[in-house]
Amino acid sequence: MPKTKAFDEHLEEYEDWFVQNQFAFRSEVNAIRQMMPENTEVIEVGVGSGLFAEKLGIKEGIEPSAEMGEKARRRGIHVIRAVGENLPYPDKSKEAVLMVTTVCFLDDVEKAFYEVNRVLKDQGVFLLAFVDKDSQLGEIYLKHKHENIFYRDAVFYSTNELHKILLNTGFNLDSICQTVFGKLENIKKVQNIVSGHGRGGFVVLKALKI
Repeated sequence: MPKTKAFDEHLEEYEDWFVQNQFAFRSEVNAIRQMMPENTEVIEVGVGSGLFAEKLGIKEGIEPSAEMGEKARRRGIHVIRAVGENLPYPDKSKEAVLMVTTVCFLDDVEKAFYEVNRVLKDQGVFLLAFVDKDSQLGEIYLKHKHENIFYRDAVFYSTNELHKILLNTGFNLDSICQTVFGKLENIKKVQNIVSGHGRGGFVVLKALKI
């Protein structure tokens, strides 16, 4: 069952986080943009209120939360109400798919990844952005998840765990980058993007459909 209740009921609080943590947000957007293929149409699975899609120039996405989806529409994004485990697209119809922190709210991660594989064209790109549970930021989120209305029901993953699931669902890992170093309250400027993982709280994996 989609974990949408908190997002439907606390949309403004969700959006306010990105204002309060604007430099972390901008760092995350830059990391995703660096990994996005050029001149390629990207759809976002779990588009939310469209914050990332708007910044990245993404025009279409799916979202199970009615309130979040409506906010994204007001940002000019075409939103289909659906879940990651059942994508409303034909086989081999999309060039690239993005998920931003969506993975920790999926009911069935493997099923969702198989769905992404199904809808991607051969050698299509899957961009997976998430909070790495093995990072300093991930450890803080895990420690305090029950105090956060959005993350109470979330399941956090490490980079290595998601890499294994990608391999099991028909993807090869192309590249990895990371950003958001240190505690959020100490981030006062846009941070660098570094290859690999292990230090940054926010990791982006670029995988190719086999």
